[in-house]
Amino acid sequence: MRPWSTPRWWYSETGGSLALKILLTPISWIWTRASAQRMARAEPIDVGVPVICVGNLTVGGAGKTPVAREVLRRLRLRGVQAHGLSRGYGGRLDGPVRVEPSFHSAADVGDEPLMLANDGPMWVARDRVLGAKAAKAAGAGAVVLDDGHQNPSLNKTLSLVVVDGETRGGEWPFGDGAGFPAGPMREPFEVGLARADAVVILLPADLQTAEPRLIELFQGRRVLVARLQPAAEPPRGPQLGFAGVAKPWKVERALKAAGCDLVDFAPFPDHAPYREADLGVLAARAKTLGAGLVTTEKDWVRLSPDWRARVAKWPVRAQFEDEAALDGLLDAALADRTSERRGRG
Repeated sequence: MRPWSTPRWWYSETGGSLALKILLTPISWIWTRASAQRMARAEPIDVGVPVICVGNLTVGGAGKTPVAREVLRRLRLRGVQAHGLSRGYGGRLDGPVRVEPSFHSAADVGDEPLMLANDGPMWVARDRVLGAKAAKAAGAGAVVLDDGHQNPSLNKTLSLVVVDGETRGGEWPFGDGAGFPAGPMREPFEVGLARADAVVILLPADLQTAEPRLIELFQGRRVLVARLQPAAEPPRGPQLGFAGVAKPWKVERALKAAGCDLVDFAPFPDHAPYREADLGVLAARAKTLGAGLVTTEKDWVRLSPDWRARVAKWPVRAQFEDEAALDGLLDAALADRTSERRGRG
């Protein structure tokens, strides 16, 4: 699957590029109808363990993976044998396969699963049911889906929808509400929200509070606020940053906010495989500027071992303002599953 760049005009409430929107709107109608039909026909499978889904309503860049990572971490702190499960976007393996960082590459399993596998058990599977069953057979006491809100194949114990809390500079996480590819929506807002048990608004580290009108959209829903925080200090001295993520401009802004002396920044398409020629150009530019190279942890795992030694990785994590509220949701999901098993017994 080819990497692509998220159009920034998607996130304008006025609809951005009018000509493109007119051209793409009929395709978005077909996309939305097909998605609705697929979900209506599905019969979700219960795999016998709690399935916690971390998804979103938009295409890319909401922050699902950092939230999924934090959910996995907090479950494991409770002694739960939590396994992650991803479709493995950008990887060649259909799965189910357990990701082994010492053996697999991002080209095999995708960058996000490879990154999460450094923390604990992580699986990739195009067929989520087969992936969840494989995780259970390997001892999983809970399965956390990194993405999958629009995948109806699995019965979900808890569904968290992650929303990008970035609302500055005229940006709005849902744009004007247009469906993909005329806008960022994977499905109509109200339809997707109806399947969510809670909403996680993920703020950048330098934004203190979520905009009130954003929170007001979720009246009647449980809303948790988290902040994308640096998990380590950025490297010292002048740096040339680069990132191939859905919203690379947010990485540039976050590095500067964290105090990085960022002298230049190069955006790449989301999940882009880094060619030797690309990295050579970056290294030459950095040498001219007297700078080091820095990138996100997700980008770093896509580099060869030789380039990893030459590039600093900058990890981030999702820090919840009310961790007890998140723990309460997770505990309830685990308790509900236990009650179901007792009832069947």
